[in-house]
Amino acid sequence: MKTWIFAVGIGAVIAGTAVAAPAPKGNAAHGQQLFARCAACHKVGPNPARSMGPSLNGVVGRVAGSQGGYGYSPAMKASGIRWDEASIDKLLQGPAKLVPGTKMIFPGMAAAQDRADIIAYLKQYGADGGKK
Repeated sequence: MKTWIFAVGIGAVIAGTAVAAPAPKGNAAHGQQLFARCAACHKVGPNPARSMGPSLNGVVGRVAGSQGGYGYSPAMKASGIRWDEASIDKLLQGPAKLVPGTKMIFPGMAAAQDRADIIAYLKQYGADGGKK
């Protein structure tokens, strides 16, 4: 691959093909420990107790704001998001950044590895709360 350098005023612009860093591989065991931060509002597993937020059983693949029995904010219901690894990662960076007007008050999680670990943990749970 060739890289070109163009002089622009007193700076320089490097043109070429940008390559995004791959997402870190998640560690579900560590994600379980980190999920303690989420457990104040969300539950997973068989027969999850009612909580401030919706159960996260089967969240991967679900449409945002669609789980019955929980009163989502209008913003979350209207978001049109289908929860996959990328969208959950964005939510964990700061829910209000992804869905302005959400009721979720979580401030966000900076470390990409921590977010990947929580996602790996959540991916284990099917809609019935059983581990896949």
